[in-house]
Amino acid sequence: MPRFQSLLLAAALASLAACQQRELPILGHSQVVDGQTVHHSIPEFAFLNQDSVWVTRDQYRGKVYVADFFFTTCTTICPVMKSQMKRVYEAYAGDDRVRFLSHTINPRHDRPYVLQAEARRLGAEAPAWNFVTGEKDSLYQIAKSYLALALEDSTAVDGLIHSGSFMLIDPLGRVRGSYLGTDSAEVDQLILDIALLLEQEG
Repeated sequence: MPRFQSLLLAAALASLAACQQRELPILGHSQVVDGQTVHHSIPEFAFLNQDSVWVTRDQYRGKVYVADFFFTTCTTICPVMKSQMKRVYEAYAGDDRVRFLSHTINPRHDRPYVLQAEARRLGAEAPAWNFVTGEKDSLYQIAKSYLALALEDSTAVDGLIHSGSFMLIDPLGRVRGSYLGTDSAEVDQLILDIALLLEQEG
């Protein structure tokens, strides 16, 4: 693990005692059913990953994970996002409690072999970090569940628009945070918040 990430994790763990009163928010719409609050959560899904293996919601139950949306031909924010996501991935390398899930929004181009090349470039391995593709409508719909944006737009630079956020998901599938993936300070906070969430859920 790079020294910076080690120091950052050490700082996070050292400050957990002082943060016991702090609770990460639960984002999204909640409703009361039979007197109990039911929070928004990620629905069932099934996508193909970079190894042409099906990835489902079941594989993320009980895990803290970070999700994002991108496409490999993106010339704007995606390269920065991926370098920042790699930092988070490396910070938790070897910790099976933490996983990563990157969804392409250009499935016509980003087939499994293309995603595999991207994963190799970043040093990412499944199941710790899955790069997934599927039907366009399913990918765009699941983005809404993550409180993110993904759509085609002929006026955009690359013809596609997506949120530049990393979403932090808890073991129950609830969205607990959204962090700008192009902002190193926000990504630092994400690394800290993963440690906090692990401590609170553990």
